[in-house]
Amino acid sequence: MKTQKFTLEIDEDDEITLGLVRLVKEVPDYELFHHLNVLNPFKFTRITDLIYHGKHYDHYFPRFQSFHHDTKICILFIANHSSHSIQKSSPIELFNTETDTKCLLENYPDVNYLITTSEPFDDFSLILLPENLMFQIQDFQLSPIEELYQLIQYYE
Repeated sequence: MKTQKFTLEIDEDDEITLGLVRLVKEVPDYELFHHLNVLNPFKFTRITDLIYHGKHYDHYFPRFQSFHHDTKICILFIANHSSHSIQKSSPIELFNTETDTKCLLENYPDVNYLITTSEPFDDFSLILLPENLMFQIQDFQLSPIEELYQLIQYYE
């Protein structure tokens, strides 16, 4: 008996709009989200980490979630840099590119957090930003063919 293969059909038009958050200076997570919670009517709380399963390491990325009161939209902050990793196996390759630290967006190491929402909307201005801590949020289109897209969809 043959094994049946299942493929996930994805519309090429279903891009996700992410917000890229860059901090002016390094601050701990708890301090940044304290300032965000003071300024906004909705409150962010830490939820289970997003886990990226690599070949030799499992990388953990902190996530913070809140719900907007009026629109009931879920707002999710995901750290771009892994907070910690667990080594699963020792690399035996000579030129191993996997390290114990990882960025979700490898081409944007200066980004501290990614913002995604439960409903597609392109305006992150609903979130009041703390002065002198964050730069303006930059929009970023994430294509369905990228691995990060699949990972975010899995954790939704």
